[in-house]
Amino acid sequence: MAESTPVRILIADDQPDIIDALRLLLIDEGFEVSPARSPAEAIERLEAADFDLAILDLNYTRDTTSGQEGYDLMERIRAIDPTLPVLVMTAWSSVAGAVEAMRRGARDYIEKPWDDEKVLAAVRTQIELRRAVRRSQRLQEANTRLQRGATPAFIGDTPAIRQIRQTIERVAPSDASVLITGEHGTGKEVVAAWVHALSDRRTRALVTMNAGGLAEGIAESELFGHVKGAFTDARLDRIGCFEMADEGTLFLDEIANMPVRLQAKLLRVLQTGEVVRVGSSRLRYVNVRVLSATNADLPSEIAASRFREDLLYRLNTVVIHLPPLRERRDDIEPLARHFLAHYATRYRKPLRTFEADALTMLRSHGWPGNVRELAHAIERAVLMADPSASAISPRDVGLQPSRPAAGITAPEDLSLEEAERVFIEKVLARHDGDVRLAAQQLGMSRSALYRRLQHYGVRS
Repeated sequence: MAESTPVRILIADDQPDIIDALRLLLIDEGFEVSPARSPAEAIERLEAADFDLAILDLNYTRDTTSGQEGYDLMERIRAIDPTLPVLVMTAWSSVAGAVEAMRRGARDYIEKPWDDEKVLAAVRTQIELRRAVRRSQRLQEANTRLQRGATPAFIGDTPAIRQIRQTIERVAPSDASVLITGEHGTGKEVVAAWVHALSDRRTRALVTMNAGGLAEGIAESELFGHVKGAFTDARLDRIGCFEMADEGTLFLDEIANMPVRLQAKLLRVLQTGEVVRVGSSRLRYVNVRVLSATNADLPSEIAASRFREDLLYRLNTVVIHLPPLRERRDDIEPLARHFLAHYATRYRKPLRTFEADALTMLRSHGWPGNVRELAHAIERAVLMADPSASAISPRDVGLQPSRPAAGITAPEDLSLEEAERVFIEKVLARHDGDVRLAAQQLGMSRSALYRRLQHYGVRS
């Protein structure tokens, strides 16, 4: 995607020399200019693409001086995009004309021939106001739907975690795409939050979307937005995640579960920065840094034609792999103490530490659900602990050391796929085959879980 969103300006005037003079002036300032020779052509361009500013003549037909053509054009522009600022330029200026143009929505009124500096000052002012309004709209919707909260703690001091921290510090200030890999529950969202927090985009929105958690049609609307009437329930225009994250960061979780057809549309946005809402043909331009995450083996998904190879190359400029908790056992205790402090405060318990046997139990457990499972285990232990106790006991933890019986393969001897299959079977059994509850515990969508059940031949 482009490093910065281009500033696009529409100029509507029936005189080629006027258009050429304005075009040269604005291009020299780094703006993109799209000319129109008539109101009809101006409307056609506005319906096809998004603009930051329109500069309009009021008169187009020969011997016409009333300005009515320009006023009518402004009304049509307001119907298409009420937030688009309009500068009116005409050689037939008058107090009455200026008042009428402002009443119909013009932001400024400039007489021909113009002063270059005044025109540029007016252009810059209106573009800044336009972008400020858009940022406010994006942040407001992001706050109510998808915008992330405070940066979560990133606990751990094993060599692998220290290396990940160093990688984050190096790549965060850039706009490079980052692919975060690792098993379920290893903390991929935490890494994404830290990349955003250490980036130059940290004052903008971090928007998170589960790319595999929605049906294809809904997922397309969530990503790109939709216009009123695009489908049955589309009662209002709605911006998508890309527009919400404009000038900020978009985190796409479970990217491997995105339908292939939608992958093609995502690839185009990443290549061009152009977004088209569902039900519309109008281009909008965004400047978004994309972070993505998956627990899948993407080369295998590519070989099975379930994931596009060209999309992978757009997403994996930098790859950060999070090791499972069983491979960083020295981090179990500090993580457990962090979760203990959090949940003891949340549930108003006087708990401060762990008994020695409880820590031994935590260290010896296999943790197939990784950090997420550990957090849930500590929350449960806090709830089960005696109200007057100051330390978590082994009975509160309620875990059995991972000592496989004869004939049973130890978790560390299983392949990743085998371990995932065993864990999914255990979670399903715990919830009596209820896929909805199992998917909630596993942190995935029901559709993603159904695909894994089919892949492993597991019956729900």
